[in-house]
Amino acid sequence: MNAKAYLEITMVINEANRPAAAKVYADYREPFLTQIQGAVSKELLIRDEDVQVLHGFYRVEDVEAYLNSELFNQDVFVSLKPLLSADPEVKIYSVA
Repeated sequence: MNAKAYLEITMVINEANRPAAAKVYADYREPFLTQIQGAVSKELLIRDEDVQVLHGFYRVEDVEAYLNSELFNQDVFVSLKPLLSADPEVKIYSVA
């Protein structure tokens, strides 16, 4: 089944911290896909100015549940927080 909702998290992470951020992505990709209800995909997108993680879900409600989950708040966010140069930008999209 294709994703019907997306969570886009844009983070400003300096060059020196990007390998550590990529490790956080790699460490939590599989738990995200196997433990989070409605999770369909997770992609790491890299640009010179920022890094984005694009998460695909079946429903917007699944996105909201993930943002309130222990995996996101106690594991992923805690691991990424010291690597961030600015507050992350979080956007939720529905597929039309």
